[in-house]
Amino acid sequence: MPQTFRAVAYVPPGEAGATFDHAVLPHDERRVRRRLLTLSEGDQVLVDFPEPVTLADGSALRLEDGRLAGIVAAEERLYEVRGRDQVHLMRLSWHLGNRHLKTEVADGGSRILILRDHVIGDMLLGLGATVREVVEPFHPEEGAYAHSHEPAHALLNR
Repeated sequence: MPQTFRAVAYVPPGEAGATFDHAVLPHDERRVRRRLLTLSEGDQVLVDFPEPVTLADGSALRLEDGRLAGIVAAEERLYEVRGRDQVHLMRLSWHLGNRHLKTEVADGGSRILILRDHVIGDMLLGLGATVREVVEPFHPEEGAYAHSHEPAHALLNR
C-alpha cells in the first residue's frame, strides 16, 4: 500500500547520495512550495517549505526518516531553435523574451529550447530560424525575480 512521506529539506544536485525512489516531473511541476509529489513506485512526498524551491534534475528531497527521494526532469515536447550565427540567435531570443516565453539557453548558447507552439514556430521560421521538434528535459530560465521576494529597490540598496 502506498505511503506518504514528508520532505524536510531540499538537496541540490551533486550533494545527494543514493535515493530510494524518484519523482519524474515536467518543468512546470518542479517549482514547489506546498505540493504532494508522486514517486515512481506509487508512494507520495508532501513538500511544505517556507519558500518556493525549484527542484533541479538530479536533486533530491530529504525525508523525515533521512532517506532521499530523487528528482528527475521529465522529457517534454519542445522546439529546438537555432540561428544562422550568434547575433541572429540573440535576435531570435529577443523575440521570444518579448513574448515572455519560457526559454532554455542550451549547449553553451548554440541553441534555444522552447515549448512547442505552432504560432511561435511559424514566427521563428519567418525570422529565418531553424526550428526542429525534439523531446528532452526542459530547464527554462527562471527569470530575474525567481529567487527573491524583496522589492527591487531593496536589492539594489544592499
